[in-house]
Amino acid sequence: MLFGVTIFPTEDTLQPQDLARLAEERGFESLWFPEHTHIPADRRTPWPGGPEIPREYIHTLDPFVALTAAAGSSRDLKLGTSICLIAQRDPIITAKQAASVDQISDGRLLLGIGGGWNAEEAENHGTPFKQRFSILRERMLAIEALWTEEEAEFHGRHVDFDKIWSYPKPVQTPRPPVLMGGGGPTTFDRVVEFCDGWFPISRGGLPPPGLPEKIPELRRRFELAGRDPASLSVSVYFAPPEPEVVEELTRAGVDRVVFQLPAVEPTKVTKALDGFARLIY
Repeated sequence: MLFGVTIFPTEDTLQPQDLARLAEERGFESLWFPEHTHIPADRRTPWPGGPEIPREYIHTLDPFVALTAAAGSSRDLKLGTSICLIAQRDPIITAKQAASVDQISDGRLLLGIGGGWNAEEAENHGTPFKQRFSILRERMLAIEALWTEEEAEFHGRHVDFDKIWSYPKPVQTPRPPVLMGGGGPTTFDRVVEFCDGWFPISRGGLPPPGLPEKIPELRRRFELAGRDPASLSVSVYFAPPEPEVVEELTRAGVDRVVFQLPAVEPTKVTKALDGFARLIY
């Protein structure tokens, strides 16, 4: 089992470079930062976690800037987005930002992606919320082309550009690992087509439901698609930090658990980090 931590980095809490150093010293394998470019002040979409959206969702830093800072104070720590809202992003700019982090970190980027939950946030970027997954698909395929081709081009419904040069290329070949968040009925379609792993989320202090059945199903779908099922990774986000839950997830075939750190003042973050570190084996 691999052990990671995530936090909404803000101006008030432990800064990315300090957290990366402390996490690596304590034996964590990875550090993950989420993304919200903004939170609409007048919105219809409820936050999935409750009636009031936490302050850190509004104040969170840009994930690629935060990961760059984290890269400079660590040597082996993997650096992930959890998640990058691809459907709200320009694919040419995102390809360059992600590849730049992979270059700066000497090949440590993990790109967690997803469709997001906030309809108004997406629509402020010109992304119709009901089309976000078809847009995500094309933008991710375009990003892969930009990462892997000398003269990349892409012609789709949502993304369209002729041959261009885009550098840097990622250090990792053929690309940094891409992990798809979510648990909807079409999530596995996206994982099999253009991702390397699945990134389900825990809610309410419980593991994602049905993992002992879903993980073998996803591996079978990998094999049917001509992909190596052993190459698939499964990481559980917001994993409950309890030994019995970690053991349960291990038995289900999960490869990585990611614990959520509170977005509070630095000494309390460090205390929480120390508590999670006691679960590492």
